[in-house]
Formats: sequence, C-alpha cells, structure tokens
Amino acid sequence: MSAQIEASGVCVDFPLYHGNARSLKRTVMSSVSGRMGSDSKNRVVVQALRDVSFKMASGDRLGLVGGNGAGKTTLLRTLAGIYEPVRGRIRVRGTLNALLDPNLGMNPDLTGRENIVLRGLYTGLDKRAIARLENDVREFAELGDFIDLPVRIYSSGMVVRLGFALATAIRPQVLLMDEWFMAGDAAFMEKARARLEDMVRGAEILILSSHLTDVILDWCSRVIWMEQGRIVADGAPADVLEQYLGHPVRKAEPADAALI
Repeated sequence: MSAQIEASGVCVDFPLYHGNARSLKRTVMSSVSGRMGSDSKNRVVVQALRDVSFKMASGDRLGLVGGNGAGKTTLLRTLAGIYEPVRGRIRVRGTLNALLDPNLGMNPDLTGRENIVLRGLYTGLDKRAIARLENDVREFAELGDFIDLPVRIYSSGMVVRLGFALATAIRPQVLLMDEWFMAGDAAFMEKARARLEDMVRGAEILILSSHLTDVILDWCSRVIWMEQGRIVADGAPADVLEQYLGHPVRKAEPADAALI
C-alpha cells in the first residue's frame, strides 16, 4: 500500500483559559496579531492553523519554511496526531514516524530498556522484533548499564541518544521531522548522520521543517511557505524560497549540502 497524505481545510485553535485577563489579552494580541478568535464556548483562542490544505503521494519530499510561530511545528504535530483539528480533516495512509522531540513518547520513570519495549509494543512488534529493536537501540545509544536504570536520572545527552536511537530504529512510510530534533551533542549528531540519511531515503513521504536553505534544496522536491498559520505559497523549492527570502537561491555543492 503506497503512502498518501491529504489535509483538507485544517484548522487548529489553542484556547487561552485565562483569556479574560486584560494584561494577558494585550500581551497575546501584540504577539499574534490577526490570529485571535473565539470558540463555541466563547473562550479566547489563538488560531494556530487556518484552512491548511495539501496532498502528498509516495515519492514526495516536502519542506516547510516560515518564521518562528508560522505554524510549521503545529502542522507537523497535527499530522502526527498529537493535536486534533477543530475543523477540517487529515488522512494519512501508511506507517508514520515523527522526529519532533527526542523525549517524545518516553516515560522518565521507566528504565531505558522498558521504554524500548513499550515503543515496540506500541508499534505492534512481536517478541522477536522487540528483541531486535532492543539490541539495535542499546548498541547505537551506547548507554551501557544505564539501560536498566530510570530515564529520569540520565544526563541530557543520554536522553538525546536514547530518544534518537528509538525514533530512528523503526522505519516508516511517512516521516515527519522538525530540525529541532537534531539539536544535541555535536559528536553524537556526527555519528547519527548516516542513520538519519538512510531513514530519510527509505521513507516514501518526507515532511521536513527547517530554516536551512541548503537542506531544503538538497532534500525536498516541494516547499510550502507558512505565515500566521496559513499557506502563503506552495511549489518548487527554488521558486518558493526566493519568494520567502526575497533573493535568488542556489543549491549548494554536494560537499556542503549536509542534512545535519
């Protein structure tokens, strides 16, 4: 079954539960001008996504660009099922993995090994597959005896290694990735390069949010520019990036165009 994504008129609102406070309303309205509204319960809401529609098929590589707060990460989280649209519809066909936050889906009170097993069960793996997953993650993350200790006592670097190894061990048909996922120890990210690039190549559909022009040009066949929760432009990477940046762009030489 080939992977597909269809987003139709997707709207996502975030209620401000203390929205009646004047000082809060002034602060929010100054930072999200033009994106305030109210819901059916008369609560003040921030309109995070507004009427977002697009389709993707197997082989598509989509880059998301836009300023901070444009709605890129909200769109990724909505596609991943973390946020639910208040209006519109999202249909995803195919297995999906979201590389949005190395800590996503981990229980800090469980051991590293227990988190691995839970991830395997969640994705529907059998005992043999879970055993292979455990070996792969343990070897790649290099946690040693810490694998049997609670994640809450891990250093931040250890949490990143475990989260990255877990997130990239299972290969999906649809891959969602936020560049913030790659924030971490430089030495570990260098080691992770080949693993991540292999995962990106193996996915049928890629949606990547990034501020790095070279990454977008190198990995994407299509770009959506978002501002204030809306799609401003959707088309060929160079064309959309030139509109977004306001100047011509060119693809970097292969040696310079690295994903990480």
